[in-house]
Amino acid sequence: MAKIHRLPSRSSLDPADTWDLAPLCASDAEWEKLYARLNRQIPRFARYRGRLGEGPQVLAECLKFDAAFDRLAERVGTYAHLRAAEDQTNSHCQAMVARYQNLATRAAEAASFIRPEILSLPKKTLDQYLTARELAPWRLVLKRILRFKPHTLPAREEALLAMQGEMAQAASHAFRQLLDADMKFGLVKDEKGELVELSNATFSKFMVSPERSVRKAAFHQYYAQFAAHEHTLAATLAGSVHKDVYYARVRGYASSLEAALFPDNVPQTVYDNLIAQVRQHLPIVHRYYEVRRRKMKLRQIHHYDTYVPLPAGRQVRHTWDEAVNLIVDALAPLGEEYCQTLRRGLTTDRWCDRYPNLGKHSGAFSSGTYDAPPYILMNYHPEVLNDVFTLAHEAGHSMHTWYSARHQPYPYYGYVIFVAEVASTFNEELLSHHLLKQARDDRERAYLIGREIDDIRATIIRQTMFAEFEKQIHAMAEAGEPLTVQSLRATYRKLLEDYFGPQFVLDDELSLECLRIPHFYRAFYVYKYATGLSAAIALSQRVLHGGKQELDAYLGFLKAGCSKDPLDLLRDAGVDMETPQPVQTALTYFGQLVDELDMLL
Repeated sequence: MAKIHRLPSRSSLDPADTWDLAPLCASDAEWEKLYARLNRQIPRFARYRGRLGEGPQVLAECLKFDAAFDRLAERVGTYAHLRAAEDQTNSHCQAMVARYQNLATRAAEAASFIRPEILSLPKKTLDQYLTARELAPWRLVLKRILRFKPHTLPAREEALLAMQGEMAQAASHAFRQLLDADMKFGLVKDEKGELVELSNATFSKFMVSPERSVRKAAFHQYYAQFAAHEHTLAATLAGSVHKDVYYARVRGYASSLEAALFPDNVPQTVYDNLIAQVRQHLPIVHRYYEVRRRKMKLRQIHHYDTYVPLPAGRQVRHTWDEAVNLIVDALAPLGEEYCQTLRRGLTTDRWCDRYPNLGKHSGAFSSGTYDAPPYILMNYHPEVLNDVFTLAHEAGHSMHTWYSARHQPYPYYGYVIFVAEVASTFNEELLSHHLLKQARDDRERAYLIGREIDDIRATIIRQTMFAEFEKQIHAMAEAGEPLTVQSLRATYRKLLEDYFGPQFVLDDELSLECLRIPHFYRAFYVYKYATGLSAAIALSQRVLHGGKQELDAYLGFLKAGCSKDPLDLLRDAGVDMETPQPVQTALTYFGQLVDELDMLL
């Protein structure tokens, strides 16, 4: 009888393999105390209502209180989120998240007067405030608030929007519960003949199986669940899109895309240029799939054939400690402080929750705060090399947080996602460079080049396809076109045809992929992966081939938080994302890698 491998329960895990949340919050009981303290502070916002025009001292006091409240709320909310991520079926932790979301909504309502009241002040008063000594620490905060003047509503309307915060997350919450807790994918027999539980966390493991029959079975069995729930999933996605369209219209933006780009002060030309450049280079992508088909000796290539490592059948295994050592060695160009801090974080200081367990949040993420370690959630599989790269990626986020929190005051430490994806993929580039230097023969080099190709494909090509899908479905909603199972799948199918090319066999189930991507519930996020890797490729080359000046510029970028707009931060680091050059350079590099892979195999 075949052995059945099931995910362990949370309670059965070795504590050393889990994160230590004590620096954030010692226990659930302490969380209750912090929650109660935060709850008691909400009414104190009213002390400043209607008074922000009295003088710079009053406004400074209000902004200081708001920042202190937000800083405590960051701890309370992050602890609840991380506890819930440990086991999505734990109703106590899910209730903590729900209670925090309710509190956050009430706090946002109580504080909703601040921005419109500032924006209603006479220009003369605002000019005086911008030069006042008391407001010097808040000058950039004020300037950024003033940018939003055309999109800020009167106080009553802002309060009504703030009250909608909890309701606005309903579609996303329903999707996550369905995906992570309610959907069951059954068992799949792996290449060893053993029955293994199929889940969101193990799906990627099956996709790198050397046995095509295993990959194919896992693919069809996995997507069968999405087919069984396609109407519900289409409804939750449509609900999230309509939420985006609603808020954009209410605030007077021309589109939901413009609304999403505005806070980062990123022009739409950056978004459109990314799509245009990737589409221009799609023939190279199509050529790669043909190279992969030939090297795998396949008559036809399907989506489940695109993740297995090349050369096929190569086994790569890294224990957790081996992965940490490898990553730290690869990041040596970033200096001793960076590397030793990260090593402690991933080992003795227990920043990371390492392995899958029953009900655990799928995927991986970094979740940092100003007052506690920058935690990492992983679902690490020692036999999956991509998981080593994922760990390096999340470590990039966490070290970005670590540097930012130590070099910026609280209001300016929270870097935006546009630059966050540079710090994470930069680490992946250094890891890839390190492994290629250590390659012992052409076969190993080919394997690593194939992995690098797939990383660029997944991070630039795939995420750009996602970004184009988001742009199209939001435009459909804005034009009054219904978002149904049929329209969503048809839109996605056309993009699959364009991005994978005419020789690629698209299984009908693949159009269901658009219903399983969590990032679509945080609209216009994914393009930042593509721009981030494009910038990271350029910056990693600068650091690897440069000297102290280039390293200091990059570390300065990590330390800068949000003290400048993201495009300016990247220009200071050495790359200009308003030009086509970084994306062109990355895709040219992709083509060179495809050529070398073809030659080596």
